[in-house]
Amino acid sequence: MARTASLSGFPEWLPEERLVELHVLDTLRRTFELHGFSSIETRAVETVGQLLRKGEIDKEVYGLSRLQDDEDSAAKFDPHALALHFDLTVPFARYVVENAGYLAFPFRRYQIQKVWRGERPQEGRAREFTQADIDVVGDGELPFRYDVEIALVIAEALNALPIPDFLLRINNRKLAEGFYTGIGLTDTAGVLRSIDKLEKVGPAKVAELLKEELGATDDQAQAALKLAGIRTKDTSFVEQVRALGVTNELLEEGLNELEQVIAAAVQHAPGRVVADLSIARGLDYYTGTVVETVLVGHEQLGSICSGGRYDALASKGNRKFPGVGLSIGVTRLVSRILSQDLAKATRSVPTAVLVTLNNDDSWAAAQDVAAQLRSRGIATEVAAKAEKFGKQIKFADRRGIPFVWFTDDDGKHQVKDIRTGEQYDADPASWTPSKEDLHVRVIAAS
Repeated sequence: MARTASLSGFPEWLPEERLVELHVLDTLRRTFELHGFSSIETRAVETVGQLLRKGEIDKEVYGLSRLQDDEDSAAKFDPHALALHFDLTVPFARYVVENAGYLAFPFRRYQIQKVWRGERPQEGRAREFTQADIDVVGDGELPFRYDVEIALVIAEALNALPIPDFLLRINNRKLAEGFYTGIGLTDTAGVLRSIDKLEKVGPAKVAELLKEELGATDDQAQAALKLAGIRTKDTSFVEQVRALGVTNELLEEGLNELEQVIAAAVQHAPGRVVADLSIARGLDYYTGTVVETVLVGHEQLGSICSGGRYDALASKGNRKFPGVGLSIGVTRLVSRILSQDLAKATRSVPTAVLVTLNNDDSWAAAQDVAAQLRSRGIATEVAAKAEKFGKQIKFADRRGIPFVWFTDDDGKHQVKDIRTGEQYDADPASWTPSKEDLHVRVIAAS
């Protein structure tokens, strides 16, 4: 079970917990690479101007300053000042623009790094955490089929993790904005921000916000809420939206795009995706498909994976680099896996074998045995001191090492499984533990 961090909002893992996190990261990396995504890493800092040019997130940004700087300096208001990135999408957009001449488009990338946000720590929210992103970016245009592909890749990646059932809740901003325009609400961004609060404050409060802050009539507010109330596991949402009687060209475009995503998901990831027309996403740079993902039965944790289509985030003069991507909150996922005992590592250390010492003079020979075992991929340690064998075995047990290796003065080798007590002859040039014991595995709780 995860410990409480000594510095709130900055989690640290015990070795066995870190093994669970590494399993999650390795699984995601393997899935992304199977689909042809290349790994990149961007710097941890961006300029304040770069970070704050899209979306209302300035209160979450950690600025950088030297301890010697004047506390009253206005550096945080300087667009050229440096700050830690709060997500990986904005840095990636900058990366694409700066390296466009070296990239082959459409460019497929995955990126796994830490990010920082200055928000109040609580379950599922940390100030320092790891994200795993995948994106596809085009030069000038990006076919909509990538919106479909990204959703399917994420569904496959999450399905390979030791987590409960999950749902990708998908909407399309074109659909929503076209609908709002069709009912006479021109501040579509404002409506989206209000709808985005629906699960937190409820429909009555959202209707009040729409009327008081955006000047919506009661009929307009109710129409917006009716749209947000549509949720289907198939493409039947199309008929439900059209039954509301609103016509608009952008609405039709969004309906068509969302229908393509849901239709593909029904075929390739059944039960993993729903059309949920309440999903808005708070950041302003999204322009089409938007996604939020929840763990079934753990909805209070919030979204574990989110993102969507952005057409104007990256540009260089008249050259546009539209993209679509999703981001998995790795730390949020791992925290829930550990706190709910959803999965565990089969042992607490990578080491499979401890080679014992008969006496201090046997250390070199023990290292030779360890080298032979390591040459075949068997993680091996050598005891530090030639204590009584009972103490060396107890040390292995405390470390979580399953096998102990003995070599007598005549050069005869034996290995002991300290879990069962079984001990038998073994050759360091050929002995290998079972497949289950060779490497640490992370298994779902029964």
